[in-house]
Amino acid sequence: MYILTKEQRIKAFAKLGSALQNPDDYTQASLSAIPFKNPWYTLPNILKQLDAIATNLEEKKLSHWLLPYPDFNTDKSVGLILAGNLPLVGFHDILCTLILGFTAKIKTSSEDAGLTAYILEKLIGIEPRFGEHIHIVEKLTDYDLVIATGSNNSARYFAYYFGQKPHIIRKNRNSLAVLTGQETSDELSLLGNDIFDYFGLGCRSVSKLFVPKGYDFVPFFQAIEDHKTLKDHFKYNNNYDYNKSIYLINRNKHYDNGFLLLKEDTALSSPLAVVHYEEYNDMDEAISKINIEKDNIQCVVSTDKPPIEVPCFPFGQSQCPALDDYADGVDILRFLYNNR
Repeated sequence: MYILTKEQRIKAFAKLGSALQNPDDYTQASLSAIPFKNPWYTLPNILKQLDAIATNLEEKKLSHWLLPYPDFNTDKSVGLILAGNLPLVGFHDILCTLILGFTAKIKTSSEDAGLTAYILEKLIGIEPRFGEHIHIVEKLTDYDLVIATGSNNSARYFAYYFGQKPHIIRKNRNSLAVLTGQETSDELSLLGNDIFDYFGLGCRSVSKLFVPKGYDFVPFFQAIEDHKTLKDHFKYNNNYDYNKSIYLINRNKHYDNGFLLLKEDTALSSPLAVVHYEEYNDMDEAISKINIEKDNIQCVVSTDKPPIEVPCFPFGQSQCPALDDYADGVDILRFLYNNR
């Protein structure tokens, strides 16, 4: 097996980043076929994800990220079980695995619609020697480490089957926003991106709002009006209509702007097209509740950075993690390097 140097790997991924930012006509046409296989993977969402990935695939950023890790040779393989709730949601796991020189054995989600394989084919086209290190498989066998992402139920399954190997196993997490009532219209509009990007299907999608007691939701609804075209997507609209019907039948108190439902609820996780909210008396109370739930929270968005024990992002940035914004706060590079 040919071993690529760290510099060769960095340069290949940087070239992939350039290709993703400037997709040619053939790539555009190929990507346009994906939504027919998975309607949640709309072309705008695919392109949004490609741009977010490409932003990180700059040679300078990659080199800085890898600075603490000297080059090494390994013949170990990493079994990757990827989620499929968002387009290319597992790309960061693949990047971490390949850029350190491991072989990736990849089990994609049934919802992936061939998107991951297509992007990896482009990487192999840029650097053919990566072909020996990339294997998309139906079943994981002969692996040395495992990184698996799934639901709370599948996480128990993963722990049972992969617990004998060094592993990272992820389960459900949610993200939330902390509002003070002093946010500008522009900030609330950006919060709309944190809620609605990728239809709110990601673990970085805001599914709950902490708001001060007596909060006025009118400015919030006005600021997110630009997202009303979500109702044009039949799957999203079906979820909106269903949840609205349930709340009306059960006489659950809720707010409704025609494409989003707000319901007072202590739960972090909300149904699709619904955002929960919870009132707080003072910021200390909100911070305390967040820290208690820290193991179930992916990130928080806020105008300020409150003293919380989970990653915090400015409004509009929850879906744009940097290279070292690791899912669940687990440093994948460190995990891989320590098990090389």
